[in-house]
Amino acid sequence: MAKPVLTISSKNYGAWALRGWLMARFAGLDFTEKTIPADDPAMKAEMLLLSSSMLVPSLLHKDIKVWDTLAIGEYLNEIAPKAQLLPADAKARAHCRAVCGEMHSGFASLRGSLPMNIKAHFPKFKVWSRAQADIDRVKAIWTECLATYKGPFLFGPQPTLADAMYAPVVTRFQSYDIPLDKACAAYAKRMLALPAMQEWIAAARAEPDEIDELDAEF
Repeated sequence: MAKPVLTISSKNYGAWALRGWLMARFAGLDFTEKTIPADDPAMKAEMLLLSSSMLVPSLLHKDIKVWDTLAIGEYLNEIAPKAQLLPADAKARAHCRAVCGEMHSGFASLRGSLPMNIKAHFPKFKVWSRAQADIDRVKAIWTECLATYKGPFLFGPQPTLADAMYAPVVTRFQSYDIPLDKACAAYAKRMLALPAMQEWIAAARAEPDEIDELDAEF
């Protein structure tokens, strides 16, 4: 039987691709990656932040195709329940879905002002007020989850869909030198140390600079 195929975009710039890829890794899915070329319209749609609901990433599993990152996450939770991508407790599960949904549909100012760029580093980056409000909200979510579920991840001892959804923000905070309090900084460090994140980051740094216009867009 053929392996599942996960179609992704740039590892340096692709925030939604990272989310879907991490979900598949957290689920323990043995999959093949398919990377769309830099000039593909779907790649540019993701890179230029035109939509959070698009055809990249997408997962082909057996004869089932799933796109949109939240849909991929829910599907993976169904086929790999032992991975506990959503918490077992109903209240925690609802909370997890809520913070995932908030990331899926919100934080437009953060996305526009701090586009994902793993290779880059902008010390003392000047954050405008609307983006700062988004940053503060992310930090509030992390703080509440870490305090409520006792870490080390947002909903307890293992990564869930929520950690995958917020992983690109972790890379943004590092790239744009965003100050974090002790708890949030520890969480960000923990996420960056995950073997899957280290693998993604290494691949992003090795990626050819094929999307030159991105740095001029923001």
